[in-house]
Amino acid sequence: MTDESTFAVVGAGPSGLAVAKALRDKNIPYIQLEANHDIGGNWLNGVYETVHIISSKKATEFADFPMPESYPDFPSGKQMLEYLQNFVQTFDLRQSIRFNTSVTAVTLRPDKLWNVELSDGTWHAFKGVIICNGHHWDRRYPAYPGTYSGTMLHSKDYKSAEQLKGKRVLVIGGGNSACDIASEAARVGASSSISLRRGYWFLPKTIFGTPLTEIFSVSWPVWAQRLVLKAALKVTVGDYEKFGLPKPDHDIFDKHPTVNSELLHYLRHGRITAYPDIKNFDGSFVEFVNGKKEEFDVVVCATGYHLSFPCLPSSLLTIKNGVVELYGGCALPNAKNLYVFGSLQPRYGFGPLMTPAAVLLSELINMQEHMELPIGLVLKSIGDKPPNSPLIDPYATMRLLKSFKHKAGLVRAAEKQLRGRVKAEIL
Repeated sequence: MTDESTFAVVGAGPSGLAVAKALRDKNIPYIQLEANHDIGGNWLNGVYETVHIISSKKATEFADFPMPESYPDFPSGKQMLEYLQNFVQTFDLRQSIRFNTSVTAVTLRPDKLWNVELSDGTWHAFKGVIICNGHHWDRRYPAYPGTYSGTMLHSKDYKSAEQLKGKRVLVIGGGNSACDIASEAARVGASSSISLRRGYWFLPKTIFGTPLTEIFSVSWPVWAQRLVLKAALKVTVGDYEKFGLPKPDHDIFDKHPTVNSELLHYLRHGRITAYPDIKNFDGSFVEFVNGKKEEFDVVVCATGYHLSFPCLPSSLLTIKNGVVELYGGCALPNAKNLYVFGSLQPRYGFGPLMTPAAVLLSELINMQEHMELPIGLVLKSIGDKPPNSPLIDPYATMRLLKSFKHKAGLVRAAEKQLRGRVKAEIL
């Protein structure tokens, strides 16, 4: 696989597939390396049987590949995988994918090519590397005093309602997976409880008969979106405290919102009990900070994931507040032809952003071809800044992506000026 003109794309989930199509469209040679036996990422083996997307199909589909009209507003995990498989087949991407190929290390060679080491011990040299390994795989667990003697699992390891059937279930966390699993336990378990360390905004999947993700457009500023949502929630939901939930400790969209229409339903029906944060474990018992103590058979940690890039040297990455220091959304400031794609989380579906972002990446690669300095460093020099949060506003980001096409001349000119001033060694 060694080729001085070829890029290695690591990962064949949604972000990796979007990148592959963009590279193919720009005639940039690439090979895609996927650890699993097939495409799909989380949609292949990282979700539970009954999962449905929280964003609508129109907010999730790739901008250049609509989902079938026959799909419901909120497709299932099986339908999402089928959609991604159709995407691969339609654009003939499968022939460039090497399955069951795990990347263990990426390092720079003296000749400025990138060594890619595989789990079988072999290595291959490429012109560049694009990391698309996702951010929903490195499980984060909570740390509480004591020892729990029952069954404890991470939400990523939850696959079927059979794991909860007839059990006293406690779910830790207030995100989308937490609410889905707590609702499933409400249907099949002996009891269902949820522990929240802070207040969340719980938003319904539909408002005014329309999927939540479709009621706004690119032109809507965040303050206007917040105003509409708060008014709608005041009418349809009311005070969260009436459901036994704490008040949100942040404004809407300051953190990832939880889009779920079932949690509040089951709370009002007494099928889910809300608890505050955990104080400690004691065998099969869990004590909460409000002094209550309950016994559970299963504890599900829906506590998110670490942002991890184990194949990259830590010296190349700067990660602050869950955000990699990237410019143009994907370029490192200290390395040429090494990109990280898909590390941010739009608060709605990935589709509308994924396609133009992948196109931008391919354009940056072509621009880098004519530059001596890393294009990430050049973008930094003209004022581009990484987000201060992993959660991004999809509408604002789409506006930025559209405006970037007008900056190509500015970037080239900035590189020429910066080139003469840079003294440090450039990778």
